[in-house]
Amino acid sequence: MQAWITRELKALGWEVAEDRFTAHTPAGVLEMTNLIAKRPGLTGRTVAITGHTDTKRFPFRFVGANDGGSSTAVLLELARCLKDEPFRNDIWLVFFDGEEAVRDWTETDSLYGSRHLAEKMEADHSLARLLALINVDMIGDRDLHILDEDSSSPALRRRLRSAAIKLGYSQHVDTSPQAVEDDHIPFLQKGVNAIDLIDFDYGPGNAYWHTAGDTVDKLSAESLKITGSLVMELVRKLEPGNAGARR
Repeated sequence: MQAWITRELKALGWEVAEDRFTAHTPAGVLEMTNLIAKRPGLTGRTVAITGHTDTKRFPFRFVGANDGGSSTAVLLELARCLKDEPFRNDIWLVFFDGEEAVRDWTETDSLYGSRHLAEKMEADHSLARLLALINVDMIGDRDLHILDEDSSSPALRRRLRSAAIKLGYSQHVDTSPQAVEDDHIPFLQKGVNAIDLIDFDYGPGNAYWHTAGDTVDKLSAESLKITGSLVMELVRKLEPGNAGARR
């Protein structure tokens, strides 16, 4: 899958780097890889759009069409849509590995790829150039309701609501705050402006989440389009001269 994603990105003209690392998990040492697609700009500042490609380990057959698949799909389509846009900021598309817990969700058994990359970028001082991080997760649900994720940067939450109004998608962006732990958290903890676009109510009573029912027939291309359009608008608002990057 990673090889296929890399080929698709390179065919669109993106520079792709493999960020390989060793994760220490309850199941032992596992090798993981984040994929980072880069498009250089002119400002020296970076906007990262991120999502996870891994799926949860279960004894039953788990497809993960929404939880893993939808974020991967949106990032790949954004690679096509962004490649010719005249953005002045650097754009990164980051495909995280190891978002899911190997066993049970804890601070150390979860978010392996994002924790690793945040620490790596802090160590090499590239984190200071990260203007904002926009994470997408579980956004393929036919009944799309993106949370007002309570941990996310307030300025980016306001920009998301503004983008939804502008594009006519207000009914798909909730206004009741709810906190979710996701791949944006390690970056928020290091002072990065970050937001999580996630629909954490998947099926009746969240019945499809982390079950064998998370299959492609539950998804909607329209939901993917809505999410991608909102992300594109956020990226535009983060360009020089706009105020969208302030907390």
